[in-house]
Amino acid sequence: MKTIVYVLIGLFVTILNKPVLAKTNLSGLVRSGYYSKGTLQSITQPDSMQQSLNAVYSVGAYPLYTPELVPDKDSEIIQGYCNLCHSVTYITMQPPLPAAIWEAEVSKMIDTYGALIPEDETRLIIAYLQAHYTPETRR
Repeated sequence: MKTIVYVLIGLFVTILNKPVLAKTNLSGLVRSGYYSKGTLQSITQPDSMQQSLNAVYSVGAYPLYTPELVPDKDSEIIQGYCNLCHSVTYITMQPPLPAAIWEAEVSKMIDTYGALIPEDETRLIIAYLQAHYTPETRR
């Protein structure tokens, strides 16, 4: 009996709300966003604006880019090993990290996540990251 009452109440509420929701005419999205090539920090944020219920909004281009690794004799090694599991964007989007942290990160990729990187290549990867992505070396 309770189930029937709950179903009837649910139907009643749904029927009552339908005209109300149908009459609500909020302006929606008139143009959806899309992805485009760009460079880091190339999209400026607009000034804050007063929003209203009758305004029409549109979304501009979403950035689509992978920042390039710093060119170096070992950057292809980074591309080869790191891209097997994740994008090199994970490297370039990090804040400048101390050299010891980069070493720990590479060790984590090998020990925890099972990256199959030979020891000599591991040393080259760590040296590359320390040479280009620490607070002292990041451009």
